[in-house]
Amino acid sequence: MAKPIAELRQEYARGALNRASTDPNPLRQFQRWLDEAIAAELPEPNAMTLATVNKDGSPAARVVLLKGLDGGGLVFFTNYASAKGQQLAGDPRAALVFLWKELERQVRVEGRVAKLSRLESEDYFRTRPLGSRLGALASHQSQVVASRRVLEERFAELGKQYADGNIPMPENWGGYRLNPVMLEFWQGRHNRLHDRLRYRLQETDTWMIERLEP
Repeated sequence: MAKPIAELRQEYARGALNRASTDPNPLRQFQRWLDEAIAAELPEPNAMTLATVNKDGSPAARVVLLKGLDGGGLVFFTNYASAKGQQLAGDPRAALVFLWKELERQVRVEGRVAKLSRLESEDYFRTRPLGSRLGALASHQSQVVASRRVLEERFAELGKQYADGNIPMPENWGGYRLNPVMLEFWQGRHNRLHDRLRYRLQETDTWMIERLEP
């Protein structure tokens, strides 16, 4: 018989987190941790939970993939007409969570999103595999579909239409950049006395670093 959920426990002891060892810029610190997750060959280290809110204030969350990181923030792509796209159009505030379980680390990010330029989105779109580009064109993301067959037939027809591989980026597809105002880095520690360092953006465009109790 499987162990009861309440009895599932793990002791954390892989590392520590302190201000002396962290970068004063949270995006550089995030890049460092992301690089370490990639080097550790973790499964999909760029997977992140994206949380948004509906027009009535109800929360919604799903896992998407980080596809870019620069001085302005964190970049991901989606269908603008999807549920998350419509939610972000109504309220650009969003939150992200990265979990690198094998490294006993978690990062939370909060901020506001802005759409990438059409050119930035097209530059990324052209790097996607053929099937992914066709899929973006074939899928009316978040809409009800009668069956899997309908979707596959639409995909096949588009494959014939664009047999030369010159697939246009859909008008309602593109990227967002989340400009963070808060990042929290969490490192698991013994006895649930975890390390938590929070960066908060100040009005002077500098970052305040605070240690939080676990």
